[in-house]
Amino acid sequence: MTAAKLEIPEAIVSALGDWVQQTAEAAVAGPREALARTEEALQAARAELADTTAARDQAKALADERDEEIQQLMAELRNARSIATDALVGKAKDQLAIEGKDAQLADLRAQIERNVAAAAALSDARLTAEMELVGAVTARDNYAAEIKELRARLAARHS
Repeated sequence: MTAAKLEIPEAIVSALGDWVQQTAEAAVAGPREALARTEEALQAARAELADTTAARDQAKALADERDEEIQQLMAELRNARSIATDALVGKAKDQLAIEGKDAQLADLRAQIERNVAAAAALSDARLTAEMELVGAVTARDNYAAEIKELRARLAARHS
């Protein structure tokens, strides 16, 4: 048996080829449009991702700067607290020293007042003694003058 060869006319083959191509193009047109839309959406998403990444990087850089500023401010705050604490301690020490000096001054004032009172009492005692001595000298001189006068009268009576 020999197979008979079937010959298709060229016009039918060409028409079938055109129909297959049109059908294929029609069948592919929807997916191609969907693919084009998907590629556009993908490009838009990539652009948005790039923008978002840039914004994130910028925000991270800003956050890093702010963090560095915060760390610097915290260090300055710790330093200021230390200085303030040292100043308060120094002031308290000075106050205690002043209070101690005030107590010493009060003690010295009391000692000076006692010494002045003792010196005044001693001075009064000396003055009293000198007055008594002056009184005694005056009385002695008066007695001596009386004795002299009495001797002079006695000598005048004897003579």
